[in-house]
Amino acid sequence: MRIDGIPASPGYAEGPLFDLDQPPAGYEAKAGTAEEKAALEGAIGRAVGRLAALIETADGDAAGILEFHIAMLEDDALSGPAFAAIGSGQAADAAWHAALDDEVAGYEASDQDYFRARAADLRDIRDQVLRALSEDSEAATPPGAILYGEDIAPTRFLETDWSKGGGIALRRGSTASHVAMLARSRGVPMVIGLDIPAGPLTGAALLDAERGGIVFSPSPAEIEVFRQSASSFSNRQGAARTFLTEPAVTKAGTTVRVQVNIAYPSDVDGIDISTCDGVGLMRTEFLFGNTLPDEETQYHAYRKVLEWAGDKPVTIRTVDAGGDKPVPGFTVKETNPFLGLRGIRLSLARRDIFRVQIRALLRAAIHGNLKVMFPMIATPDEYSQAAALFAGEQAGLAAQGVAHRLPPLGIMVEVPSVALVPDAFADVAFFSIGSNDLTQYVMAAARDNAAVAHLNTVRHPAVLRLIASIAAFGQEKSIPVSLCGDAGGDPAAIPALLEAGLRDLSVAPAQLAMAKAAIADVPV
Repeated sequence: MRIDGIPASPGYAEGPLFDLDQPPAGYEAKAGTAEEKAALEGAIGRAVGRLAALIETADGDAAGILEFHIAMLEDDALSGPAFAAIGSGQAADAAWHAALDDEVAGYEASDQDYFRARAADLRDIRDQVLRALSEDSEAATPPGAILYGEDIAPTRFLETDWSKGGGIALRRGSTASHVAMLARSRGVPMVIGLDIPAGPLTGAALLDAERGGIVFSPSPAEIEVFRQSASSFSNRQGAARTFLTEPAVTKAGTTVRVQVNIAYPSDVDGIDISTCDGVGLMRTEFLFGNTLPDEETQYHAYRKVLEWAGDKPVTIRTVDAGGDKPVPGFTVKETNPFLGLRGIRLSLARRDIFRVQIRALLRAAIHGNLKVMFPMIATPDEYSQAAALFAGEQAGLAAQGVAHRLPPLGIMVEVPSVALVPDAFADVAFFSIGSNDLTQYVMAAARDNAAVAHLNTVRHPAVLRLIASIAAFGQEKSIPVSLCGDAGGDPAAIPALLEAGLRDLSVAPAQLAMAKAAIADVPV
């Protein structure tokens, strides 16, 4: 029996099934209210300690996720309702479960992908404390197993040994979830949106995370076809590695620049600069995690990446907070955050915070080939205001005798108003197409909603026409144009992007080899 879903991380996995939804052991009620409160406090402390231990061996993206979990656990706003319920006579486990379920329900009811994706983090936090309360430990995952269930906790993913293979098959989930990002960076096959039958399942299964599907109780013929597909995928990956250290060139000899997207300064530690043409997108909102970073923190983060890149360009995006990236003390709660105060709109509204980032960028610019771009630009006035702030802070640093340099300033092309009238932005230094948001806004279809997933594709003629018009305008006006969305690393989308006139793509580091291999197969 084959069930189709949405690919969240490409690959193939064949192995035994493991149920992610096994309940934790029961909790033994305490003698009184004080003891129940102490039990919950202790369980939260043990959960924080477990996360802190995981951070010791985690890389940049995983560490950021774990730090988010710790911050949530230490937030009185999350635990307060549970302690209040204990004061009213509830047992610690019931009080915690009810309080977190209310939070989860609120996130799941959101019409925004980010908040629905974060529901998995809240369930993880809930279950970590419940396990600590019952002193229960999770059942060991068999090597090479396919983990299936409603959703998967980030800590479960990080504690699983993926070296023997395996994969993830979920009824819910999101391509924007923390686990999906981890899976893509580590090459773990993952499919979401699967209508998996209720109840425990046994035996082996075949997970096709390239096309999106899972086969239960496969027949010999299904196993043979699956293994052929898996072998073909593996061969393509192996062949792609031969392209990694070579410049990206099409069949016709056209050179294509391939840069990388990063989220944390530590991401560059595992990348050989010779394999890419620089950094096409450095996200800075992850520096704005639980507390607002000061100027020195930001300066050293930017300097690290610039020095790693040498003379190759590093394009740093000013903080794209809001929308799907809430930041405590900075963003505001809105009914429709994707159309609200996010990106450059929020930075211009909170200039005190924006100026700190600007000074750090100006100071870091002397350490490499820096370019700065503004997210969510919709009008020329927004760009002019942001550029004026850079000029003002530059004058201030000059007056103080602080070493600095003004980098080229460009914009993201992700709001249709920019893509439709690029001539209104002829004074910017460069364009960088954010294909994720541009596609979502043009097609009015969230990419993580299975019901409309077929609509959310960069290869739709409407989206490609806008991309082609931006590329043509850039060529006409000698304004560099790149693309830094997920589509840039998608081998299936790359031919259409090059046909549209793009010659500069920025991809996730794990996609470098496959992207270069796909480019080599394009005839233009």
